[in-house]
Amino acid sequence: MKYVLSIETSCDDTSVAIVNEDRVVSCCLVASQDLVHSPFGGVVPEIASRNHTAQILPLIEQAMTQTQTQWSDLLGVAVTSRPGLVGSLIVGLMTAKTLSLAKGLPFLGVHHIEGHIMAPFLVDGTYQGPNFYDQDFLALVVSGGHTQLYHVEGFGHYQVLGQTIDDAAGEAFDKFAKMLGLPYPGGVEVDKRAALGDPRSFAFPKPLLHDDTYNFSFSGLKSAAQRLIEKMSSAEKSERLNDLCASYQATIVEVLSKKLDRALRATKVKNFVVSGGVSANSGLRKAVEEIAAHHHLNLALPPLRYCTDNAAMIGLAGLLRLQKGETSNQDLAPLPRAAL
Repeated sequence: MKYVLSIETSCDDTSVAIVNEDRVVSCCLVASQDLVHSPFGGVVPEIASRNHTAQILPLIEQAMTQTQTQWSDLLGVAVTSRPGLVGSLIVGLMTAKTLSLAKGLPFLGVHHIEGHIMAPFLVDGTYQGPNFYDQDFLALVVSGGHTQLYHVEGFGHYQVLGQTIDDAAGEAFDKFAKMLGLPYPGGVEVDKRAALGDPRSFAFPKPLLHDDTYNFSFSGLKSAAQRLIEKMSSAEKSERLNDLCASYQATIVEVLSKKLDRALRATKVKNFVVSGGVSANSGLRKAVEEIAAHHHLNLALPPLRYCTDNAAMIGLAGLLRLQKGETSNQDLAPLPRAAL
């Protein structure tokens, strides 16, 4: 049995994983930086890259020791090389290149979004992902930096059906939380509050909901929310906090789920996945599960541990490409922006 050592440092979390040829995750370690960035209400790139530098080698050593994996057991090293914060990407990429040279292993730069698309297909002790990754399926990737809908014609073949024309859904959640003074990371806090509120309390705009594309837009929603909140007193904001979160979350979920539903009807695809950090949102998970049940479709939702940035998803994407004979050269450079 061969394994892939994988590294993910595209933003703030440092992650290392070992994935085998059967898509099974031997281990996936994540060093979160939430507490470090919390005072700033968002990720500070310079701090993120410094923390990656401190965390990456101890995590690799821990992963190899914990799984009793030898360097000779590895098929190669996979690493996120695009897109992301350039300083953060450099740390992971240089580490992978150095290990490749030192251990005589091939390495492969992986697109971060391809990793998210592959996340629902991972397998571990408590989760058995499906195996339709090499068939026809739709993929909705929703995170802090990305909101895109793809038609996947088998692994490695992606057609963009729609994408955000401004802000990502995850950013819209986090900025809304910041307006309300909720702790960082904000999307998680909005979800918790939304469960206690009435989603019909406030009517927020639903950008591009009825247009004839599969594109998304959330900047207008953020602006409308800010205007509403600025008109409210501190007491009123506190009293209506749960209702605000429930209404705002329901708006984003409706836009995402209805666009996805339309795309599934139009393409007649029988399989679909929803992934990325926002796929952990309880409202979105419920909505897409209802779509799958209503249309009798196969839905793959990653468990929460594989929704946010993690090295296991990079390992699976890297594994599948390494098995096809693909490798990267030592001159591979990080790209902060790169289409899939």
